[in-house]
Amino acid sequence: MATKAQFPEEQTETGEFTRQEDAFREWISNDGSTPYPAVSGRYHLYISLACPWANRTLIMRNLKGLQNAIGVTVVDPVRDERGWAFRDGSGYSRDPINHFSFLSEAYEATDPDFNGRVTVPVLWDKETRKIINNSEDDICRMFNDAFNVIGNRNVDLFPKEIEADHTQLSQFIYNNINNGVYMAGFATSQKAYERAFHKVFSALDELENRLTKNRYLFGHRIVEADWRLFCTLTRFDAVYYLHFKCNLRRIIDYPNLHGYLLDLYQQPGIAETVNMDHIKRHYYMTHEEINPTRIVPLGPELDFTRPHNRSHL
Repeated sequence: MATKAQFPEEQTETGEFTRQEDAFREWISNDGSTPYPAVSGRYHLYISLACPWANRTLIMRNLKGLQNAIGVTVVDPVRDERGWAFRDGSGYSRDPINHFSFLSEAYEATDPDFNGRVTVPVLWDKETRKIINNSEDDICRMFNDAFNVIGNRNVDLFPKEIEADHTQLSQFIYNNINNGVYMAGFATSQKAYERAFHKVFSALDELENRLTKNRYLFGHRIVEADWRLFCTLTRFDAVYYLHFKCNLRRIIDYPNLHGYLLDLYQQPGIAETVNMDHIKRHYYMTHEEINPTRIVPLGPELDFTRPHNRSHL
């Protein structure tokens, strides 16, 4: 018997979670090919530190040195039936740009007929007063490419020479791990859960083997796919293992993946993007269909600053 879905509009009759498509896909350019130029101070990023999708855009912003060019506002990690909210709290705040109370107001301002689920991240254009893009993949690519004119040109997380292989691996990670844990956690039938569960751990096993001789996914160079994987790995033992029932193994049980996670966390500008309090409170207090008591576990003890064994590779 199927249980009640967390997001009924995104659930199939056989119990699979099918994530909605991103609604806004305008593009920022540095060559005049679009109405949105890559300039400092025009765009603002709305994120949740709990969300792995949004976390990746914040990482990209930091690595490209765009902190002074693109502002950021963090929403309250605990989302209720009204959606993501702007409130004052530890690590989150009210909206200083539009004075919105809820992120849904940004969606309504952009498209009054929008009736989907309001998601993060959101890249807002202060000039036209609308959402430019709410796809983390697009935002990361624009930060990397279009904003080279004002960001760190020495950081390229989408290297051309491995473009095809990089795209293929990123899709594999998304389908089987990033979204795979959600397909397990949001499944409303045993069969759907088991299919997703096995895909998650088959993929983790494959990447554990890949990292036996490679420090990062593509050798010695960190690329966007590494950060894509990182954002799921940081949340895995604290949330996905228990909350999403992905409990065959923890990341700490994978020697290579765990060392790789520590290595990435300890890169400059990364630790400040990981807020385990936001992460745990969001998942355990927001997903009431999965955790109706809303009790947030105190464990596990996680130390991403401990020494790792990856430097020799």
